[in-house]
Amino acid sequence: MRALVNDDEVRDFRPHVRSRLLGLRRSVYDVRAREDTREEEPLLPEGLQDLPYSWQNDFGWGTTAPDSQTLAQARSALEGCLTVERVPDDTQLCSDAPADCSAIAEVVRALMPYPRLVTRERMNEAWRECQSLGFEFQGIDAACFPKVWCKRIADRVTAAVFRWLADLPQGGGAAGDKEPAVLSATALWAAELAERCARRGSAVQEAIWFLHRTHDVPGSREALARLAFDPSLSATTRNTAQQWVP
Repeated sequence: MRALVNDDEVRDFRPHVRSRLLGLRRSVYDVRAREDTREEEPLLPEGLQDLPYSWQNDFGWGTTAPDSQTLAQARSALEGCLTVERVPDDTQLCSDAPADCSAIAEVVRALMPYPRLVTRERMNEAWRECQSLGFEFQGIDAACFPKVWCKRIADRVTAAVFRWLADLPQGGGAAGDKEPAVLSATALWAAELAERCARRGSAVQEAIWFLHRTHDVPGSREALARLAFDPSLSATTRNTAQQWVP
């Protein structure tokens, strides 16, 4: 099947052949994902490595009031994401076929389902695996592949954290209730991080949605206004922010 998936004569049927081959390789990926990373080089910052949730899904933190440890974990993850190198926007992960991009993501997710498993060694394995599966890359090589995927993983985590923060209960509570104070304090540091993320093009929609959801906090309103009318930002970012500015 490996020979067949790289045969130009079956180009039209390649996605089907590749899908079958990926199914056969799944058990190999699962075994690798369970192996220890002690002797491997991590590619993500500590704040991301410590995240106990899979990066490809929304987190199971729930919508009830979190404790200080969970909020600290979310903040650490966002701060870690901001340190991940941004690759040029014109870097293409694969050919224009959506199925190809989805299959490449499947390989990366299978080998490195959690941020702590994202290592140079496993990224190299993912690259070689994608090469053997006949994927066609545009403007990307073995050295660029880990950077592209670290950025994508950081963006996925950033989006998930801001969706979670935006869904937390907002507003006042009963006298003596610590929850409003905790969430208000969270909004202060989260608003700053949301603006920084939006400015660098990371999870723009989710970051701006969080600022809108916490608009009663001055820091969120001010950040939203800055993003809406800063001419140095892309039109997409400005327009996204402007729809929520009063």
